[in-house]
Amino acid sequence: MTAQAISALAYSSDAVSGAAPALLAVRQLRLTHFRNYRQLRLDCGAEPVVLVGANGAGKTNLLEALSYLAPGRGLRRARLEDVCCRSRAGEPPADGWAVAATLDTPDGRVAIGTGLEAGRSEGGLPRRVVRIDGRPMQSQTSLGGHVAAVWLTPQLDRLFLDGASERRRFLDRLVTALHPEHAGDVAAYENAMRQRARLLADGRQAGNRDPHWFTALEDTMARHGVALAAARADTVQRLDAAARLGVGPFPRASLAMAGEVDGWLATMAAIDVEDRLRRELAATRSRDADAGTTACGPHRSDLAVRHLDLDLPAAEGSTGQQKAVLVSIALAHARLVALARSRPPLLLLDEIAAHLDAERRLALFDEVVALGVQSWMTGTDAELFAPLAGRAQILRVADGSIAAV
Repeated sequence: MTAQAISALAYSSDAVSGAAPALLAVRQLRLTHFRNYRQLRLDCGAEPVVLVGANGAGKTNLLEALSYLAPGRGLRRARLEDVCCRSRAGEPPADGWAVAATLDTPDGRVAIGTGLEAGRSEGGLPRRVVRIDGRPMQSQTSLGGHVAAVWLTPQLDRLFLDGASERRRFLDRLVTALHPEHAGDVAAYENAMRQRARLLADGRQAGNRDPHWFTALEDTMARHGVALAAARADTVQRLDAAARLGVGPFPRASLAMAGEVDGWLATMAAIDVEDRLRRELAATRSRDADAGTTACGPHRSDLAVRHLDLDLPAAEGSTGQQKAVLVSIALAHARLVALARSRPPLLLLDEIAAHLDAERRLALFDEVVALGVQSWMTGTDAELFAPLAGRAQILRVADGSIAAV
């Protein structure tokens, strides 16, 4: 996708007119060469959106497109080149892909365009471009000032059973909704950690390690690492208070951070934690080189979640109980963000209704409508969404096309 095409998709006269609405809503979504959509324009109201259709019709692809309106690697964490719509021969288009949207926000209408631009690369890797109201942005972190997106997918049903890295990624999306700069801190920390690991590996092979390079990288890791850990701690503290209230038949939950750096932050000033992390990173270079990993830092933290109604860790509940806790946290977070930023996040709920009983489905729908959040929900059975009739836009997805039900 050329720069001009992405800009034209994202910038139009309707994108900058109209009074500022009260909430965040996608009013128009346009896709070019994205997954199974060669070209798509979808005009929306501000109400929740329900996408129904057979498996493989392209429902989740639409949620993935929406996830690119916020900072991060998207709902599937796919490589940028893998998102391109393929030809029948399996070849990607030469000019990349684009997602563009016109959004109503509390600050007025905003136009966002993002995608893989042909010929743009960084270090030999494809580079994602971002434009807001037609103006190029230096990085995707600028999206966080306008849009936060949180999603629940069937893969997240194992969130409490899988490794800590999945919980950290889930938590970081929640944090970015409250602290838009968080995505930049995470990216800077992880980039410096990768560079340090490469230097350790090269130095181990060559027997030579330049301390000046390590000092600079470890300073970056300390500054951004403590900033991201502090943002996590603030979000978890506030979300814990909200999740303890529960939502209707959904369970009450408690949340806490668990990790070495998190423990330091609980008892020390942030600047003292930075100094301690710098010292720890410098002292463990040889150990980290031998182990091929960085032993200390916020990338080792975990999110501890407890099902309060059953008084047990969320991981020890049944599959249905774990799913109910996850939905409860997502709804509590949406309420928290709506109060803190005067705009809720976009809620992207993939196959959300299939594994909830009728009481919880109705409670979920009622809460989404009460919040005023524009939630995008998918499912194969339109009947499961019958309680939303007249309160949501129900659309049928089939073979890359969309029609109202």
